[in-house]
Amino acid sequence: MPTIKFHTLGCKVNQYDTQSIRERFLEHGFREAGPGEKSDFYLINTCTVTAIADQKSRGIIHRCINENPGAKVIVTGCLVKKDRSQLTKIKGVSFIIEKSFFAEGISNFCSHTRAFLKIQDGCDNFCSYCKVPLARGRSRSKPLEDVVREAARLAKNGFKEIVLTGICLGSYGRDLNPKISLVKAIEALEKIDKIVRIRLSSIEAGDVTSALIEKMAKSRKLCPHLHIPIQSGDDEILKKMRRRYSAAFYLKLIGKARKKIPNLAITTDCLVGFPGELERHFRNTLNLVRKISPLRVHIFPYSAREGTLAYSSLSGSIPAPVIRERVSRLKEAADLSAQSYKKLFLGRNLPVLFEARSKEMKGCWEGYADNYIKVLFKSRGILRNRLIRVRLKALVKDAVLAS
Repeated sequence: MPTIKFHTLGCKVNQYDTQSIRERFLEHGFREAGPGEKSDFYLINTCTVTAIADQKSRGIIHRCINENPGAKVIVTGCLVKKDRSQLTKIKGVSFIIEKSFFAEGISNFCSHTRAFLKIQDGCDNFCSYCKVPLARGRSRSKPLEDVVREAARLAKNGFKEIVLTGICLGSYGRDLNPKISLVKAIEALEKIDKIVRIRLSSIEAGDVTSALIEKMAKSRKLCPHLHIPIQSGDDEILKKMRRRYSAAFYLKLIGKARKKIPNLAITTDCLVGFPGELERHFRNTLNLVRKISPLRVHIFPYSAREGTLAYSSLSGSIPAPVIRERVSRLKEAADLSAQSYKKLFLGRNLPVLFEARSKEMKGCWEGYADNYIKVLFKSRGILRNRLIRVRLKALVKDAVLAS
């Protein structure tokens, strides 16, 4: 029986794609090799969102080639689309493939208790810094009947939480005939009894509609958590980024959502060091982050990507030491915001879906509340994939200890 190893870089969509590919290989008689075991085949699902992602992708390719020089190495993913010619120069790469956007779907999710379900791919926004639309193409939606069938299959196999993912999730259904909305897709999934939670991955500010806020406020299954990228808190920089909102719009949206959903957690992305970003622009980002008090901020130093508008037409590059200093300041503000949000829930009981034994605290299991607070809970029992109400009592690093 031939063996294969999988390596995935990047976003939840890539993780879904790898799972889809994994299932096809296993169906055709392959066995997934274990840790430390040399494999006959290696598949690397690459990412190209930043220059660092490119480097990591190439690094893993070389590592696989070195682990077993006689193996067949397969490279796929976003880096393939834009840098195929560079990958063909790597001695030891056997196959370079572009996968189909919507394959047969998945029925499992390896090593996870939450299953990512890709319902949309591609993006029509073409932000000036972003290479993803060049690699993923235009927005496309999975037919609703396929989404429901796949979600039901995952629920039947024991997954209590489904995370809806896409490159531009909020555009789901606009290209279908007839058109439908993301809310309609959520309502269809709510009818599947064994699904306890539905969580949304990243969604653009302009796609957080009143209907979606109302659905989240009233639903017993849709998690009170929105990941809405900020990128910048300065209108001048947002315009250069080709983002379709202002800082005031974003702040008003968060206020509107929190008024309807009191427990709502906000997580976000920020891009630091965009060309032309002056100290005053960056301070506006700091101030916006402090005002919205997010649970988590993913901070990305700007990375020039060939083929994007920012790469070809924008001047005013920011020195690396300045970017590092700003990243540090933003991280400090983000950490304080996260603590402030989590403190609101100390002494309260929240339902937590436990995933695995904690590597940080011996004797504890870790999981996530519906509002995405990471929770640690001491137990000698097996809590994997169990949903338990616990009382939050103390902050511990990036998590909350419960009893």
